[in-house]
Amino acid sequence: MNKRSGRHWLLLRGLSREAGHWGEFLPLLQAQFPQDRIYTLDLPGTGRRHQETSPDTINAIMESVRQQALTEELLNQPLTIIGLSLGGMVAWEWSLRYPQDICAAALINSSMASLSPFYQRLRWQSYPNFFKIMMQNSDFSRELAIIRCVANRRDRDREIAMQWAEIQAERPVKLCNTVRQLKAAARYRPGKNKPDMPLILLSGRGDRLVAPTCSVAIQTEWQLQLKSHPWAGHDLTLDDSDWVVKHLKDWVEQLSMPPEIT
Repeated sequence: MNKRSGRHWLLLRGLSREAGHWGEFLPLLQAQFPQDRIYTLDLPGTGRRHQETSPDTINAIMESVRQQALTEELLNQPLTIIGLSLGGMVAWEWSLRYPQDICAAALINSSMASLSPFYQRLRWQSYPNFFKIMMQNSDFSRELAIIRCVANRRDRDREIAMQWAEIQAERPVKLCNTVRQLKAAARYRPGKNKPDMPLILLSGRGDRLVAPTCSVAIQTEWQLQLKSHPWAGHDLTLDDSDWVVKHLKDWVEQLSMPPEIT
């Protein structure tokens, strides 16, 4: 990708989600980059770390994830991070604090409190859905409600809800950790500096959870590249993994091109 890249990818999911929720996106990404190494890590309080208590700041979540990356020896070469939503905030903070760790980053449907108001970062239209989700009395019903909130495709809802219900049954996310992650995201204000590395924003124009204008605000503030999907929702990799992989491939090829001589 660039001269520092080791072609090592690290994927970070968002609020109350874990590595298992990447689904078909992982093998598609690996197929597109067969020589690359692709890793996933869970945020504290989710996945393999579901019994831990999540910090309630993005910086502390990032430090915890980075320590896990160090422990698993993932930082021997600079990483290209893909962060979805809350994972994007963690990726941005990591890139600011430890630029030697990261050679590039892709942020999917992310947002920042310093750039967008709370009613755009969590759209007011989605508030009733949260109450409906909390009222569900089974993992399947709850995950089905989540899917119908974060994705716009309807052809695989029940199939994916069954998979996600199994994840929740095996590695349940505690409500207190969801609340702590929400608190961290709501207060995230990274300041005026931009990470000194290639960055790309991917956004779904059909996002009913976080307004697409939040990605536009990040693009405008720092003059970043933004690719917008015409209809996908918040979980862009669930709605259209092929589209995400294609744009990541185009981005990688663009970064691999020698700079123009002027």
